Amino acid sequence: MVLLNSSNLNFTVRRRQPELIAPAKATPRELKLLSDLDDQDGLRAHFPLVHFYRHEASMAGKDPVKVIRDALAQTLVFYYPFAGRIREGVGRKLLVECNEKGVLFIEADADVTLAQFGDNLKPPFPCFDSLLYNVPGSEGILHCPLLLIQVTRLKCGGFVFAMRMNHTMTDGPGILQFMNVLDEIVNGASEPSILPVWHREILSARNPPRVTRTHHEFEQVAGAAIPLKDTVQQSFFFGPSEISAIRRVIPRHLRQSTTFEVLTACLWRCRTKALQLDPNDDVRTLVIVNTRFGRGRFDPPIPAGYYGNAFVYPAAVTTAGKLCESPLGYALELVKKAKAKVDEEYVHSTADLLVTGGRPCLTSVRSWMISDLSRVVFRNVGFGWGKAVYAGPAKAGFGPLAGVSFLVASTNDKGEEGRVVPMCLPPEPMKRFAKELDNMLGSYKNSKDSSIIMSGLTCSNWQNHGQSD
Repeated sequence: MVLLNSSNLNFTVRRRQPELIAPAKATPRELKLLSDLDDQDGLRAHFPLVHFYRHEASMAGKDPVKVIRDALAQTLVFYYPFAGRIREGVGRKLLVECNEKGVLFIEADADVTLAQFGDNLKPPFPCFDSLLYNVPGSEGILHCPLLLIQVTRLKCGGFVFAMRMNHTMTDGPGILQFMNVLDEIVNGASEPSILPVWHREILSARNPPRVTRTHHEFEQVAGAAIPLKDTVQQSFFFGPSEISAIRRVIPRHLRQSTTFEVLTACLWRCRTKALQLDPNDDVRTLVIVNTRFGRGRFDPPIPAGYYGNAFVYPAAVTTAGKLCESPLGYALELVKKAKAKVDEEYVHSTADLLVTGGRPCLTSVRSWMISDLSRVVFRNVGFGWGKAVYAGPAKAGFGPLAGVSFLVASTNDKGEEGRVVPMCLPPEPMKRFAKELDNMLGSYKNSKDSSIIMSGLTCSNWQNHGQSD
């Protein structure tokens, strides 16, 4: 196991005053309702993404700040709701006031090179709060900018593109669609290759609403969730050898399982062991399933340009003892059965439950949520500077919740393609988790060296590294 320690990296970021970027020309002034999947309590938070880019000789003389700022104004002509503000209506229903107020944009420079971040750029990132400055008063869900973007030039000629999005407006595939249009306009397009589609009514509750499915993801459970402030963050890389090792112990009838299903089962089991829960406690993993993907989930399918939240969270539930004592195949079967629940009726039933239940929060007690973003390839958004060295979520967790992870397409220092998974746990359980995972992979490979790559930095240290002025 190789620990990547970038926590000692310190640098200074000098920022210009934040500015509001409005659409480059007049756009409709109107009110637009969000869907009932969009405005659930669990999505009323901001979500950070970050992209790191190398120096690109062909872009010599071009300033990434100006290039992206100018293209952003053009992109907002097509995605003008992002330039508006969220309001809350009757019954806590959210709507967007399209008013051209604009998105927040920050120009910055850092006295650090990309190489100083290390060879394996994975979450968490040192001094991240300096690379995506939280403008005072901007972090609310209502009446605040819906996007915050900071472009930070590096000493080596590379740069960092960091973004914070209001999750009620969009999900991973939706924000990637926005960024792809930004990229197209940077590269000379006059309009998007795929035009944006609003139509949030397709994922809103029926009239009358009718909850027809069991939704373990919204069950109220006694106890307390792990507070994000009490945790540390580490990322784990799974390349071809790690994934092959895990697959070797899967029962024959489960061999066709996807990599996402296999890793979800493996990580859920290791995480539960690390937490040392009462064997009789219920535990669950919430498996994010996006309705855009998967043949036959919606008929007709979700429109290609739709950029709202289009996912649900079916839950696999068991006891801690049964999960930890059973072979990996048991966890894998639970994960597959949870995913298989999702069809069009399940999605409509979710929207109906959210409305009839007062937009409840997801179950967070003894729960772990995971989203497969490996097919949402943020790295290909280059703005003219080529493929990003790393692109995707800036950290594990979401809002106040620690139990949220992502599978992100990435490469290791050997150039092998794989998935990186940021995890968030209290310090001692994180040590046990890393050891459990390393031991498991070592036994699966019949080798002492599991070669799993781990990158770590405590959440509290994020606040203590780097200076800004």
